[in-house]
Order: sequence, then C-alpha cells, then structure tokens
Amino acid sequence: MDFQRLIAFVVFSFSLLMLWNAWEDYNHPKPAQVVQGVQQQAQDAALPAPGQALQPAAKPNQISGQTAKGARAVIKTDLITAVIDANGGDLRDLTLDAYHQDVDKAKLLKLFEESENHSYFAQSGFVGNGLASHKTVYELQPGEYDLKAGENDLKVSMKAVSGGVEVVKTYTFHRGSYVIDVNYAVHNAGTVPVEGFPYFQFQRDGKKPDGESSYVRGFTGPAMYTEAGKFQKIAFTDIEKGKQDYVKTAQDGWIGIVQHHFVAAWVTPDPNNNAKREFYTRALGNDEYSAGMIMPVVKVAPGETKTVDMRLYAGPQNQEKLKVLAHGLEHVVDYGWLTIIAYPLFLLVSWLNSLVHNWGVAIILLTVIVKMAFYPLSAASYRSMAQMRKLTPRLQHLKERYGDDKQKLHEQMMKIYKEEKINPLGGCLPIVVQIPVFIALYWALMSAVELRQAPFALWIHDLSEPDPYYVLPLIMAVTMFIQQRLSPKPPDPVQAKVMMFMPIAFSVMFFFFPSGLVLYWLSNNVLSILQQWRINHLIERAGHGKPAKN
Repeated sequence: MDFQRLIAFVVFSFSLLMLWNAWEDYNHPKPAQVVQGVQQQAQDAALPAPGQALQPAAKPNQISGQTAKGARAVIKTDLITAVIDANGGDLRDLTLDAYHQDVDKAKLLKLFEESENHSYFAQSGFVGNGLASHKTVYELQPGEYDLKAGENDLKVSMKAVSGGVEVVKTYTFHRGSYVIDVNYAVHNAGTVPVEGFPYFQFQRDGKKPDGESSYVRGFTGPAMYTEAGKFQKIAFTDIEKGKQDYVKTAQDGWIGIVQHHFVAAWVTPDPNNNAKREFYTRALGNDEYSAGMIMPVVKVAPGETKTVDMRLYAGPQNQEKLKVLAHGLEHVVDYGWLTIIAYPLFLLVSWLNSLVHNWGVAIILLTVIVKMAFYPLSAASYRSMAQMRKLTPRLQHLKERYGDDKQKLHEQMMKIYKEEKINPLGGCLPIVVQIPVFIALYWALMSAVELRQAPFALWIHDLSEPDPYYVLPLIMAVTMFIQQRLSPKPPDPVQAKVMMFMPIAFSVMFFFFPSGLVLYWLSNNVLSILQQWRINHLIERAGHGKPAKN
C-alpha cells in the first residue's frame, strides 16, 4: 500500500461521509407542514399534589399558528438588540451585533426571530390558578431602551394583574454578556392562597439556519443536560413522532436549542440548585415545536410576595464561557467522535492565535507543530517510499517478465523487498496514523465559533467558509501532483492513471470545505514535499540501488 493508495483511501472515506449525510437526510426528512387550524385556549389542567412527579397535563397549553403581537420594547446593549412583546412578555427577536449572516454578510445575525420564514422565541410563565403565562398580555411601556455609557445593567419590567394577583416580569440585560436574567415577582393581594408551576421554554420551527451548507452536518434542535442522562440531543423528527427518549425529571440540568455555532439555553442562576424539574418537548403543528422545563410549585399566601429567578443564555458557543455558566453546557460544541483529539487541537490553535492574532497564521503554526510531532513517523514513511521509488524499474521489469503469473510475481517482489530490507507497508501505515488528527481538526475548525468570519489574508475573509475563488484548493492540487512525482509510481498503468486523477478529485471535494481546513492541508502538503524531497535526495546520494528515473 503506497501513498497514492492512501490518497484514494482518504477520498473514499470522505465520500462515505457525504453519502452518510445524504442517507441521514433521506431517512430523517423534514416533517411535512400540515396546515392546522388554531386551537382554542384551554383551561389550565389541575396541578399535581405536592411531592408527586409533574404530570404531562401540567405542561403549558400551546397554540399553533401565528403568535399575537402587541406593544413592543426594543433593547440595545453593546452586544445585542432584543425585542420584547407584551403578549406573554416573549423575547421575540434577538440580533447578535458581533456576527453576520452566512447568506448576506451585510446583515447581522438573528438568533431569535419572528418573520414569515422563521419563528424562534423565548417564552416563560406559570401553570395553574390563572397566573401569567406566555399567553398573558402584560402592561409594557413600548419604545427603545438603551444601555447607556457607564451603566452595566439594563432592566425592562412589565406587569400583569388578574384576580387580585400581580405578576411583575423583569428582564435584566448586562454589558459585555449574552446572559439575560429573568425575574418574576408574584404578589398576592387577594384573600386566598395561589400557587403555580414556573416554566421556561423555547418555541421554534424545525428549519435549519439559512445558508448552512449540506457539508456542515451541524445539529439543529433541542438539547439538554442532566447528571442522570448527561448531554442529550432531541431531533425535531423524534418530537414529531412522539419519541421521548430523554430524561423527564431531574434535580439538576438545563434545556436549550442548539444550532451551528450558537445556542440558547435556560439555566438556573445557582449552579447548585437541586430543585426538582420536569423537561418536556411538544410538536405544535405547522412544523412548530416547543421545548422547556417546569420548576417546582410556587405557593403565595394572601399578602405575600414570592420571586422566581431564571437565566437565559443566547449567543455564541464559546466553551470557556459556557462551562462557567452551567455544568455540561460546553457540550453543545460538537467535536464529533474524536473530541478527545479535537478539543486539545482547538485549545492549541486558540493559544497560537492569542500570540499572532490571526487564525490563519495560527493554523499554519499548528500544522508545523503537528508535523514536528509526527516527524519520526513521517520520516520512516518517506524513507520507505523513497526506497520503493528506487525499486520501481525492477518491479516493472518483474511485471513484464512474469506477466499473468500473479503468484510468481508476488514471490519475486517479496524476495526483492527482503533483500533490500524494505517494508512495502512502511510508506502507508505511519501516515494512516495521522488521519484521525486530520478528521479531528476538521471538526474543530467546523465547530469553533471563534473561526466564524475570521479573516486570514487577501481574499480569505472567513476561514469557516469555503474559498470563494477556489484558489487554495487549486494550489493544494498542484502540491498533490508534486507529491505524486516524488512517490513511487504504481506498476499498473491503469492504477497510475487513476492516481494522476486523484489530486483533481480531491481538490474538487475541497472546494466545499472550510478554507481553514484547506489551509491546514495545503501547509501540511508543502512541509511534506520538503521533507520527502530531502529524504529522497539523501537516499539517492547514499547510493543504495539505482536511482529511479522521473
């Protein structure tokens, strides 16, 4: 097995990856959008008795179809622009001012959105006793709320009064943070006790983010974490089919919605909060879904005021910040099945970027470090390939001599290998060891939001996107042709022609890969060519056998 066959193996492996993605799309199609009439709002179900597990009937009622609009407050901080609607006090729109859309780079990215093509909200309220829910219309002062210079926090409050019970819902936005604190103050001015279960949920359609490439197999949908079930993803298709294969109740954990590079999650402000909670997901019809959690009952006696606090994170998947916010939240960054390799590689390239302040240069330096780490293996591989390259004329002579006698040909080839003390697999196996590193780096570069729209130089303005002019893949193809010239020529003419075609096929495939990954592969090729040329030169100078003719 030689280097050309290794190239074929890698191409075949990525082809299988693409076929797997296509198979997944075929077997998990997008749920059909069935037009349903808007359901009438039902009365809240009876509350479960204290100490009992929360029953499905206790989940907040849902209304499929259009969500009502009311008075709106527009909040602007140094990082986000948010829109709160008086109907339910929903967070209906959230623009991340530091990030741009994939399709139209001139437009800012919207995480939450309410439009004809996409719906994604953060909602909350109470179940029971007619307390405020995400269908309640609050008293909200409309207008713009700006986080002024010198201020670190900005509060927006709204009020709902029903049956002698006043509920004040307050959002607190923070400077330099994607964390939004949500507080409920429930005051019972009546004569009888009231109680209700606080719930916090997301309502979203099942669409993937606009512009997400089919080559980016990023998960979009609900995700949760508990100590009992660890990190779990819940596909929209499974919700549609009624599959409930996740932890229902726990004394810890969070729930969120994950998409490529970004996440929104409800987490408790106190990481040690062990209050029992129920997790739920529901299909609402019209390709709309909800996912949330219900917290323990809040009982408010006459004349008493009780508060409920929850925290909403809505922003980029920055692992260092997520792991501080909630246990297990860092797992939303998906490094694939080679996380044990991918995460350290990301930490290394991130540290290099902190030194050079350019992610492209950091990737090149990472390539050099990885190449140095594998130098003994690659040197042994190139020495074996150089020796095989010198034997090519003799092997070709054997092929012509023994013709179709495969057994005799094989015996004579093994004899030559033994005489020259050459391992025919030596040129391949050390390189195969490096393939997991390449795959791990692929997932690291794909998953890291830090590389999103990170420029390198000249025409490369986003290392997480393909090269817009395909220059890097074409240069990479040239380097692969040079590598072939330095490698042993296959004795079979058909195989030789196929191998000559491989750089073209490989470069076409890389047209659709992130330019950061192509930059890594190109840098690795250049270093490999220099190392292989040097070893070929030394072996030929040593005079072991007749040098191969080009």
